[in-house]
Amino acid sequence: GDSVTQTDGQMLLTEGDSLIVNCSYETRQYPALFWYVQYPGEGLQLLLKAAKANDKGINKGFEATYNRETTSFHLEKASVHVSDSAVYYCALSDTVTGTAGGAEHKL
Repeated sequence: GDSVTQTDGQMLLTEGDSLIVNCSYETRQYPALFWYVQYPGEGLQLLLKAAKANDKGINKGFEATYNRETTSFHLEKASVHVSDSAVYYCALSDTVTGTAGGAEHKL
């Protein structure tokens, strides 16, 4: 079935550090890919999405490129801030069946 794997555990970063959270996926379909963020005390929010290969999602200084060759959708930010402290979830959606799966990463 479809699955998503991303960087395990917490990352400890200093203000101004660059960020990469790895996300790889396995699927036989051509899914849409997503990054969600959950800030402390808040609900899940959509951060980025990419509908097809080579699409790049950009929001709030974060970006991720849908790379079908490496089956990856890594989340990157050039310079993090304290306000970026949150749990980040990589997810995919099977556009045919509508099912979804994901994994999480705490920053």
